[in-house]
Amino acid sequence: MTPGNATILDLETLAALGTWTTHPVHVEWGAGALHVTAARGSDAWRHTAYGFVHETEHALIAPMSTDSAIEVSFTLDYDQQFDQAGLLVRESASEWIKAGVEVSDGLPQVGAVVTHGTSDWSVAPVPEWAGREVTVRASRSGDAVTVRARVDGEPWRLVRVAHLDPDVAVSAGLYCASPTRSGLVVTFTGYCAGEPDTSLH
Repeated sequence: MTPGNATILDLETLAALGTWTTHPVHVEWGAGALHVTAARGSDAWRHTAYGFVHETEHALIAPMSTDSAIEVSFTLDYDQQFDQAGLLVRESASEWIKAGVEVSDGLPQVGAVVTHGTSDWSVAPVPEWAGREVTVRASRSGDAVTVRARVDGEPWRLVRVAHLDPDVAVSAGLYCASPTRSGLVVTFTGYCAGEPDTSLH
């Protein structure tokens, strides 16, 4: 990623300086990776279809400027229903975007949840990504956040273009959650911040 004028944060710096939205069960730094153990019942969702509000995701975030991008990398080695990891862009408890890979109906699914008061959800199956390193990228420019994802060094694929008020202050970083079980450990392998994408396509 090209540095530009954005603050550069690597994973170790984020681990030292970032703020957790909800503290995980356990965090361990080792071998250049951050290992995060999620609590059973952790999740992020507001109202739509299910009627509940969950604000217990484990997100390690830092301020994100208006014209910038972040990337989060992790190992996709989890396979239980609703296990999830990726990135979170957050203005408040009712305004946020999460994107990454979540297990649903027995398959890893790349997707995003966009929340402006109420949440929506979009996914696409990526069974071929299992066991590999996934990178999710959120690029903020103007009134939009463009989300892309890829596995290993393969080309980026567009996941979502979502609205975000260009005047609001947000924080962003890595996240994981485990709505239905105990024992999920996500291995985060990378994080960086830099310039936004120059185009949507």
